[in-house]
Amino acid sequence: MQKKIKKLFLGKSSEGSQPRYNPLRRRILNIQSIWDNEHQNDNGIEKIVRLLLSSSQLLFPGVYIKYLASKKGVEYQDLALDSYVLLKVLFPLLIIINGWHGHQWIIWILVYVFLETVFYIPTLIFASDLFSKPRSYKRSMLLLFFNYLEIAFAYAVFYSSGNYLNKPFYHWFDAVYFSIVTSSSIGYGDFYPITTVGKFLVTTQALLFLFFIVLFLNFFSTKVKTKGYFDQDNLE
Repeated sequence: MQKKIKKLFLGKSSEGSQPRYNPLRRRILNIQSIWDNEHQNDNGIEKIVRLLLSSSQLLFPGVYIKYLASKKGVEYQDLALDSYVLLKVLFPLLIIINGWHGHQWIIWILVYVFLETVFYIPTLIFASDLFSKPRSYKRSMLLLFFNYLEIAFAYAVFYSSGNYLNKPFYHWFDAVYFSIVTSSSIGYGDFYPITTVGKFLVTTQALLFLFFIVLFLNFFSTKVKTKGYFDQDNLE
């Protein structure tokens, strides 16, 4: 039974094999390659943005979780990342369902992990030099879907944390509903922002998901062949 469970979650064992660079080292090399213009002759605002995006991941726990898990093998690294992403999806849901949005410290924790995802998406697109090809494109797309849910649920918490709309939410799912409707730009009109903060949240969510869907999904679906994240010659 234990072998079957291990096979389910870990797949084919790598027998402790290690990639050439661990996730933390790869991140540092990523920053160095951008600075040295090793894969792209960028400058000015483009280079500054790419450096900021790549460096931002060192401020969040994701890369360190991958680093610690990678010591046991690449399959454990994948499992740890999957678990972390799922926890980030469940966290805002737990906040809404249990009414924890009145606790400021919980909201700040949510904002912190939320920003990790917000910065992670453009980092993969614009600052991916020296990153190996994913072991599975389908897994990457699945994680993208969970990132979408995480951001939608996080905005639902933000909307619930104050009186930003024309009327209060009567059920926790009302906040999720409004967040999904906002991200899809439907706008039924039953809920709408009436304060500056509410309008700011709606605006940023709409812009974020426009960027998220159009750029990131297109990036994965076309499998752009550049010297970076999907470079066939950069396997580890």
